[in-house]
Amino acid sequence: MSDADPMQRVNALLDDVLPSPRVRQQLRLAAGLTQQEVADAVGVKRLAVARWELGQTHPRRPHRAVYIHLLKRLAERFPDVAELDAGSTTPASGRGSG
Repeated sequence: MSDADPMQRVNALLDDVLPSPRVRQQLRLAAGLTQQEVADAVGVKRLAVARWELGQTHPRRPHRAVYIHLLKRLAERFPDVAELDAGSTTPASGRGSG
């Protein structure tokens, strides 16, 4: 293994963090997206997105990576919404759905 491998693994853990359910919903709404549009983009059912936004479940891989990517891009477009989270994040572990 190269020296970069442990660093890449650590970065992957740090990048695998979701904003709070409230911020997930607010980012989607700020972009004018429906839950169905997000579900179609991520490759899950609308109910999965609804549960993610309620904090009832969390996305699993590979949908988790796609959803996190979407949220990060939305946060870049709507930084004021992303700041609502103020350090409150959802760890990688937890119940999954989708």
